[in-house]
Amino acid sequence: MITPLDPVIAEIIPKLPLRDPETMTPQSARDALRALAAARAAVPPPPVASALDAEVKGAAGQLAARVYRVSDAKSPTVVFFHGGGWVAGDLETHDRQARLLAIETGAVVVSVDYRRPPETCFPGAFEDALAAVRDVLARIAEFGGDSARLGVAGDSAGGNLAATVAIACRDAGIGLAAQLLVYPVTDVAGGFADPTENARFASRADNAEGYFLSRAVMEWFCGHYLDDVGHGVDWRVSPLRAKSHAGLAPAVVCTAWFDPLRDEGKAYADALAAAGVTTRYHHGAGLIHGYFGLGDASETARGEAQRARADFRAMLERGV
Repeated sequence: MITPLDPVIAEIIPKLPLRDPETMTPQSARDALRALAAARAAVPPPPVASALDAEVKGAAGQLAARVYRVSDAKSPTVVFFHGGGWVAGDLETHDRQARLLAIETGAVVVSVDYRRPPETCFPGAFEDALAAVRDVLARIAEFGGDSARLGVAGDSAGGNLAATVAIACRDAGIGLAAQLLVYPVTDVAGGFADPTENARFASRADNAEGYFLSRAVMEWFCGHYLDDVGHGVDWRVSPLRAKSHAGLAPAVVCTAWFDPLRDEGKAYADALAAAGVTTRYHHGAGLIHGYFGLGDASETARGEAQRARADFRAMLERGV
């Protein structure tokens, strides 16, 4: 039985941005996500002990970052990558998500503002994300202080970055304790424009439009991130296409039922499990893409996000 769309979220959908690729520009997308975050300014953010702006090393220079702590005790460290289709999103739009991640896992969370297209196309964001993880690990004493409990996390395009970085870390011999992949993009071959590739995932048709993130908007995002559509088969942007998923960090994978990305996210969770990776999957019944940011309004969204973060916390605590 399919759980119907959460009625609270159904009322929210018409108010959400990034729904018209015909008129959207990179700057308007960024402005729209910033405006959405600013609209909640009257609601106090989840309280943490500290949230301090910082810098981490990227692939081509320093990157802005923000470090969230709930205590000064030795703890896990999580490098977090925000969503926004690689094009939009920043430290401000995902401030609340980073805070909740710190609060509910007890980790020091390092939120990273990677370079975005069209100014920097693929593989810039991936390279920045990997460089940031390397830098945080090299300076782990400045963060949680425990190199055995380093994790990566991200939502949407950020989930894509977390997944691909986890693969790169395995290949480089960097031990990650866990990865949290929230409605991740896992296969962009064909750039969401190729009918044959789209047909591999029924959710791209079932949820093509009407539930906030649309297939057409994903095509728009891919068109900006990839300056050559042929790059879509590269595992650094399509982690589902990696030659092997064996030996990757334990994973929590979340999807949303009413999301065009649902089936590729589920396929990635299945691929990890088939490769022997400890995997916890949350299917997001009744929810849409972006629900981790809707917990203030929807009890369904809040509960699902909390369960996923609890699983992630357990994996981080076990260490490698």
